[in-house]
Amino acid sequence: MEKHSKIYVAGHRGMVGSAILRKLEKEGYSNLLTRTSSELDLRDQQAVTAFFEKEMPEYVFLAAAKVGGIVANNTYRADFLYENLCIQNNVIHQAYKTGVKKLMFLGSSCIYPKLAPQPLKEEYLLTGLLEETNEPYAIAKIAGIKMCDAYRAQYGCNFISVMPTNLYGYNDNYHPQNSHVLPALIRKFHEAKINGTAEVLVWGSGSPMREFLFADDLADACYFLMQTYNENHLINIGTGKDLTIKDLALLIKKVVGFEGTLTFDSSKPDGTPRKLMDVSKLHSLGWKHQVELEEGIHLAYKDFLNKHV
Repeated sequence: MEKHSKIYVAGHRGMVGSAILRKLEKEGYSNLLTRTSSELDLRDQQAVTAFFEKEMPEYVFLAAAKVGGIVANNTYRADFLYENLCIQNNVIHQAYKTGVKKLMFLGSSCIYPKLAPQPLKEEYLLTGLLEETNEPYAIAKIAGIKMCDAYRAQYGCNFISVMPTNLYGYNDNYHPQNSHVLPALIRKFHEAKINGTAEVLVWGSGSPMREFLFADDLADACYFLMQTYNENHLINIGTGKDLTIKDLALLIKKVVGFEGTLTFDSSKPDGTPRKLMDVSKLHSLGWKHQVELEEGIHLAYKDFLNKHV
């Protein structure tokens, strides 16, 4: 990518897209193309076609998606499948039609089978049943990966797929019901601290293991891979380290400064028992994360205080 190359970041107001945009601006890229969802509905085939034909981007980061936590995924199953398929189909196909030099499709670690061996290697894709609660979202993302591979095989497109682990950071979603576990806990602990609540209830047993990557680290990895990775199939992006939800909750409790007690509600779903990425492929290319979890939670909490309090 040249500094003057026209680069389209789809989903630039989300946590991932905004991090990629910040990274590109920091690296001196000036010809950056963005559209809000009200300016361009990526679910609308005609609108996406017109946009690509008019703007002719050279590079595309496809970070736009309908996303949410375990409750949102399970409640809006049709929406998650339909809308994500629409977004991917429209953007990937128009990238091919208008001769985009390179496209990066961002997936999710939920594409892997629920009971896949740990850590999750790239080749475990489609080797078992998916986690039921977010199956529609996972199926959409798997379709996106296969679409990139198919356009590469049939048309020679340089379309690549990256699979980030669980993400958190600036511009995260702190919705009480529809957010992911880390931002949800930041909000819960903060509100309990402010309201003088004696205990915080955490969904599930606390035993599932999860890996977390700071979104700006993901952006750094995406920037690195856009310049170095040109292969069929996907590549994992993560830290290669995980911890229990209980330990995560204790860490957030410490960062936020909540003095009360923790209680776990085992009647709520745990989701996948463990979800750790095998990042040996990424490490072998020369990239490793910079922001450790406690530091990242401090940064995320500061961002939450600035924007939501």
